[in-house]
Amino acid sequence: MIFDSHAHYDDESFNEDRDEVIKELIANGIVGVLNCGASLQGARDSVELTKKYGIFYAAVGIHPEFADIVNDGVIKELEDLSKNEKVKAIGEIGLDYHSEENPSREIQKVAFVKQMELAEKLNLPVVIHDRDAHEDTLNIIKKFPKVIGTIHCFSGSLEFARECLKLGYYIGFTGVVTFKNAKKIVEVAREVPMDKILLETDCPYMAPEPNRGKRNRSDYIEYIAEKIAEIRRDIPLNVKNQSISNAKKLLNVK
Repeated sequence: MIFDSHAHYDDESFNEDRDEVIKELIANGIVGVLNCGASLQGARDSVELTKKYGIFYAAVGIHPEFADIVNDGVIKELEDLSKNEKVKAIGEIGLDYHSEENPSREIQKVAFVKQMELAEKLNLPVVIHDRDAHEDTLNIIKKFPKVIGTIHCFSGSLEFARECLKLGYYIGFTGVVTFKNAKKIVEVAREVPMDKILLETDCPYMAPEPNRGKRNRSDYIEYIAEKIAEIRRDIPLNVKNQSISNAKKLLNVK
């Protein structure tokens, strides 16, 4: 069994076979999927997916790529979407300093703070995107001690992971941990307590070896679990079962 704690099945790459893929996932033992909104339309679509598929839950939020649209009206719509009982988190939110095409750092930080405030107001966890912005990400989440969540597709150092863990955050592992040049994330996977590990695809992106470069899907988490088990000298079943328990606890899924 597998709980995919971060996916994007609203992505257009699934438009031609979405129903077929999701039926296969259910047959292959996927017990839960958190579909994360990136754009406002993505947040809306994530909620619609929860209405159609029993294994789906939603996170609603605006990715830093679209931070310049975040205003009071957008925050109000995210709050309204959160009234659906299957909306379990605010996300994908955060900071992305990697691309010069993204909105300015100041605009991103304002949008991030507004959505952290919403999560605090609604008592919901957050799904955080952090790319090349570790220091600012940490500084902002420290301002919201009542909010916990997951650092999605973790890419920071072991020390950064320790700081996030102190704040009660979970660490999300994607297919990157299976890549041959992934050294930092292997160190993190070795040390993070088992009760703070989440497994995720970020599908359709980040497919693990041996499917790197292909469209990702939730049943490929099997390869991530195998790699983390190898790193920790454990067995994949233990990693998968603990990650299911962790996801359900964070997301308040019964």
